[in-house]
Amino acid sequence: MQSMRNILFIGMTASLALGACKSVLDVNPQGNYSTGNYWRNQSDAVDGVTGIYNVLLEEDYTGFNEFVFDNCSDDQVRGGDHDYDAAIEDFSYDPSTYSVRVGWRWKYETINRANNVLIYVPKITNIDAAIKNRCLGEAHFFRAFSYWRLLLIYGEAPIITEDDVLKANYNKPKVTADELRAQIESDLNAAADLLPESYGDADKGRVSKGTAYGLLCKLYMEWNKLDQAIVAGNKVITNSNYALATNYGDNFKVATGNNSEMLLAVQTVDGAGYSDFITYHAPRNWNGWSFFYPTKGLVDEFEAGDPRKDICIMKPGDKVNIGTGIATYEASASWSGYHYAKFCSWKPSGGLDYSLKTPLMRSADIYLLVAEAKIRLHGAGAGDAEINAVRSRASKALKPVVNGTMANLMHERRVELCGENERHQDLIRWDKAGLINIADIYAKPKLAYDGTEISRGGKGRKFSKPKNYYFPIPQQEIDRSKGTLKQNPNF
Repeated sequence: MQSMRNILFIGMTASLALGACKSVLDVNPQGNYSTGNYWRNQSDAVDGVTGIYNVLLEEDYTGFNEFVFDNCSDDQVRGGDHDYDAAIEDFSYDPSTYSVRVGWRWKYETINRANNVLIYVPKITNIDAAIKNRCLGEAHFFRAFSYWRLLLIYGEAPIITEDDVLKANYNKPKVTADELRAQIESDLNAAADLLPESYGDADKGRVSKGTAYGLLCKLYMEWNKLDQAIVAGNKVITNSNYALATNYGDNFKVATGNNSEMLLAVQTVDGAGYSDFITYHAPRNWNGWSFFYPTKGLVDEFEAGDPRKDICIMKPGDKVNIGTGIATYEASASWSGYHYAKFCSWKPSGGLDYSLKTPLMRSADIYLLVAEAKIRLHGAGAGDAEINAVRSRASKALKPVVNGTMANLMHERRVELCGENERHQDLIRWDKAGLINIADIYAKPKLAYDGTEISRGGKGRKFSKPKNYYFPIPQQEIDRSKGTLKQNPNF
């Protein structure tokens, strides 16, 4: 069986040719394959599915741009030289803002590739039954994942399925958020039925039943279906195949990134098939581009003695192994005086190590969502077991939570998942549930390490409800649809 590492190279050269759409979903084909001559055997099926994974490497998708949306939060401030990222941070974006529009294409390209798998793989006879099921499960999952990201960012979007592809029916109106949720739910249930629970070393990094159930838990939390979130989440946190890594830091190391806890990560390979995620996070003077800076509010959230602070955050005076030696981090490296250490790794020979995986979903996230659902349904203390599982993994010295409240849960999610593109969506979910007032939080300035307002992106912002729960549909997609797509309210 081909390893994930090997088939990444195949996918880079062949997978872009698998689409057949004549619509706003198009990507210019490359290579010599088409849907008419490609789907012949098991190797084609496996490589075709790998083409779906490869979309995650795109800079305008999970390689960078999806993480720009968490600049809205109070945890980080934008860096770099993209003026249009400022519009995301201060809620002044419009339907033409670059960061709003570029990811749309890659979400639908993923959907396109997944639809092709779902259409053509069932027709292949020269294939092992287990591999066929796995390929179909992977396609269902990634179609769901793409619609999930569309849901979180835009609220409403068109649904394109196999039937639409066969009928060349691509110019469709958007559906409601609930219709989008129902499609995601359906795909995730199909994925969970088809995918294996775990993989051997050669296939580490592929999505599993636990990945599908984890995203289903996240969907139900966003949908406010708390009972169902607990059911889906328990299928992850009670299964040893998805156990928390022994050490928190194992999730952010090249050698141990694909551990049992990592439900979904971008499978980067140094030298080929890599993402610039790490480049965007590392300091400029150490080979990076410095686009994401943690705030003092996030850093101060860590309790004394919590080892996650040093794993996650570079602070003034820290000694950092940059491969060729030990360097001292200085506050001048960042507008806030901090960087995310958890997303940085250097090779002994020098330069960034692009084999560091980009975490997109971990079991710890699901533990804490189950805890949240239990607290919201049954009151203080109901989520203690799940919160303490995450805390004790971080350090046995951390005091266990007793009769934990939503405040305890919010704290734990903030420090455990910092920088992993969860904070803004957490705050939106809690605001919609009446647990916080997100407008009050965002009205406060973002502070640098010394307590001063960060010079760029630090001013308090006005969050307008319900307008800023979602972003506008990209104007270029509305134009291409000749009016079939309608703009979101308030834009």
